[in-house]
Amino acid sequence: MTKAQKIDIKSLQIDELRAIAQPAYRGGQIADWLYKKRASAFEEMTDLPANLRADLAEKFSFGKIDIVRVLGSRDTTRKFLFRLNDGNLIESVLIPASPALYGSRSDRRTICVSTQVGCAYGCKFCASGLEGFSRNLAPNEIVDQLIAVERESGEKIDNVVFMGMGEPLANIDNVTRAIRIINAPWGLGIGARRITVSTSGLVPQIRQLADEPLQIRLAISLHGATDDVRDRIMPINKRYKIDMLMSACEYYASRKKQWLTFEYILIAGVNDSDEQAHLLAKHARRVSAKVNLIPYNTVAGLPWSRPTQDRQEQFLSILHGHDVAATLRREKGHDIDAACGQLRLQTQRELQAKTFARA
Repeated sequence: MTKAQKIDIKSLQIDELRAIAQPAYRGGQIADWLYKKRASAFEEMTDLPANLRADLAEKFSFGKIDIVRVLGSRDTTRKFLFRLNDGNLIESVLIPASPALYGSRSDRRTICVSTQVGCAYGCKFCASGLEGFSRNLAPNEIVDQLIAVERESGEKIDNVVFMGMGEPLANIDNVTRAIRIINAPWGLGIGARRITVSTSGLVPQIRQLADEPLQIRLAISLHGATDDVRDRIMPINKRYKIDMLMSACEYYASRKKQWLTFEYILIAGVNDSDEQAHLLAKHARRVSAKVNLIPYNTVAGLPWSRPTQDRQEQFLSILHGHDVAATLRREKGHDIDAACGQLRLQTQRELQAKTFARA
């Protein structure tokens, strides 16, 4: 087995750790070293026998992700650019407390994590897919984002949102494995109700996630209340129309105790009309969903812009008029280009420019 083929030790569940480290209690010791003591190498696991440490090193990798850049904003939002072992770049964002963000307490810290390198779904307003799709992240590469940000920031993360680069449900197996590690008492110990998975609308995977036992939250990146609007800005809608998506949301809501959330990025002249607001309210009432309105975060090279403040407030007022629970995010990190994929895209283009200049 070559090093490239080795499974990373932080991709394993507790039963798998116990199976590889007999007697079984050694698996719990390994988990403590990984997630409580935050060891960075097998050699640090000093209460394990030397022969077991050597065996683990032979059979499993112990990867880490390197911080390339950290951008901090005036509102304390921080964006982290990571380099993976294969040289690919991904992003995470540490978001300060906001009462509008899933009811978070004033002292809560939320991390927005990536699940893929790039994105294949091509939402027209998003920077994540502008350089195309490379690959899925492994479970350990997802978990390592939390570990690295906590280490760098010195802050304890207690909310996780899968809303970074990539479509989480297109990588559902690795994402659910990572969630089990993040949620488990032997892992990072973050409650299921503090974990939110976002999707652009992969209907079969929404139903699959509904059948998972974890009581995690689901956020639908809706961004349009009619098929014509979603068709224009979200190619996934050509495969799964809004009515199919709402049916899957009803199924999810019937299986879980958590509210659904509709994420709705307000884009001037595209999806911010009164008509869209009234229809969005209809969808939200159908599945008892909350609505999180997000003013568009401008991306260099894309033609979209955010509505005026008055238009944002009018859209919110219409939702409230239909008795829909809705918030308008006073979004964090606008001064550091905190929208998905922007820092990665900027860095890649800077590297390409330097390479071209040397040629």
